[in-house]
Amino acid sequence: MRDAVIVEAVRTPTGKRNGGLAGIHSADLSAHVLRALVERTGIDPALVDDVIWGCVSQIGEQTFDIARTAVLSAGWPESVPGTTVDRQCGSSQQAVHFAAAGVIAGQYDIAVAGGVEVMSRTPMGSAFTASPLGEGYQARYGADFPNQGVGAEDIADSYGFSREQMDEFALRSHERAAAAIDEGRFAGQIAPITNPDGVLIEHDEGVRRGGSMEKMAGLKPAFKPDGKITAANSSQISDGSAALLIMTSEKAQQLGLTPIARFHTGVLAGVAPMPMLHAPMPATVKAFAKSGLGVNDIGAYEVNEAFASVPMAWLKDIGADDKTVNPNGGAIALGHPLGGSGARLMTTLIHHMRDNNIRYGLQTMCEGGGQANATILELL
Repeated sequence: MRDAVIVEAVRTPTGKRNGGLAGIHSADLSAHVLRALVERTGIDPALVDDVIWGCVSQIGEQTFDIARTAVLSAGWPESVPGTTVDRQCGSSQQAVHFAAAGVIAGQYDIAVAGGVEVMSRTPMGSAFTASPLGEGYQARYGADFPNQGVGAEDIADSYGFSREQMDEFALRSHERAAAAIDEGRFAGQIAPITNPDGVLIEHDEGVRRGGSMEKMAGLKPAFKPDGKITAANSSQISDGSAALLIMTSEKAQQLGLTPIARFHTGVLAGVAPMPMLHAPMPATVKAFAKSGLGVNDIGAYEVNEAFASVPMAWLKDIGADDKTVNPNGGAIALGHPLGGSGARLMTTLIHHMRDNNIRYGLQTMCEGGGQANATILELL
């Protein structure tokens, strides 16, 4: 019976907008983590059957199938193909699902999944040169483009979250991320990179130290004049890339590689396109049902912090222990490089599971259009 195991997972540091990674082309940033996989495992890249890459803003530097240009930029053989996936914020998590499914089905023996977004160079929304909403969509939902920030406000209102509660959640994210950096918890998963200015970038740049509720209270609402969502309790615009090497356990044994985790369960869920951010909850429930596992079987969760209200609502619905959710901080502190975020979360989750001997981990994230992926991994 074929399976899919992850034998390595690596990521760049996450750069803040116009920060240390802003001078690096998306294909070159992607190539950096592809080369890091080879350096860490010794695998011959010619053995890779496909590279499946997530990217949201597929325009300008990030168009022309960036998966393929990343492969060639990395110096990998021309025989290695690549394809690019867009499931909005979950693009690279979906890339992992596709890679694992291909390995289990026998279409691949070895695949690489990951993603990238350099939002400093390709700003969010830059791909919308025309409305993506056709007549059928507008007849059903109206002509207004779905606004995630307004959706986050809707969740905060419907769950009764105050701005103070969301700011407290955000502050805790920064505190957890700072502790993870200081204790070296990210060192094994990050491939440092030297930017065009010759500066070595080794750490995530978005973490703010010394924050306070008083400072956060001074920020204006970002989406509604009387709203609760601000820059402080939202994810950051960021640059970054991450990659995972996936194969069968039999192939790993043949190559002398030790798997870290097994792809246990992968599911999807959909909800209305507005307020769009509710889907992680039904996706998680679906993952539990499909896997036969329950909330207390999972020792670590990564729930993307698109806005504080999303993981807070997820926690309220699912009932997980807060200490197990984003224990190393989340996108509010570490950043959210859209197409690269799913692979970044999974890289962080896998290393946390291995470092703490946690058998099962679950990842989920809200996605544009009212969707969510949920993935359960099993430590090997």
